[in-house]
Amino acid sequence: MEEFFTPDEAAAWGGMLSLNSRITKQLEENLRRRSGLSHAEYEVLLRLFMEQDGKLRIQALAEQSVLSNSGTSRLIDRLESAGLVQRVSAEEDKRGAFAAITAEGREHFEQAAKHHTQLVRKIFLNHFSPEELRMIGSFWARLADLAE
Repeated sequence: MEEFFTPDEAAAWGGMLSLNSRITKQLEENLRRRSGLSHAEYEVLLRLFMEQDGKLRIQALAEQSVLSNSGTSRLIDRLESAGLVQRVSAEEDKRGAFAAITAEGREHFEQAAKHHTQLVRKIFLNHFSPEELRMIGSFWARLADLAE
């Protein structure tokens, strides 16, 4: 039985963990400084912004996030207090609710996204060729199904 990683496995896995940690810290600090948003708040606004109607079930947001259902609900409360999202009752299910991005939320997200995108390009994307980016994207897609 193999108990330890091979050197190549250790370099691949350890490198991913280390880089993820460092990049996440940089992104979090930059988002808070420039927009007042946490990375989790930015991610929720991004998901809502990308929806054609600007809304998603709060349950669906929780499933797509690293936060629990209650953590996602508290995050939505903070964004709602800031005027960036609003809760909308689900017509077909009175117990369910949607989070909908507001006009102010769209504007705030677009400003945050400009700086965020620049930083992601600077610290990650610009270090790869277009072919390498396609390859990395295919690696993530291959692993996405396994993580569920």
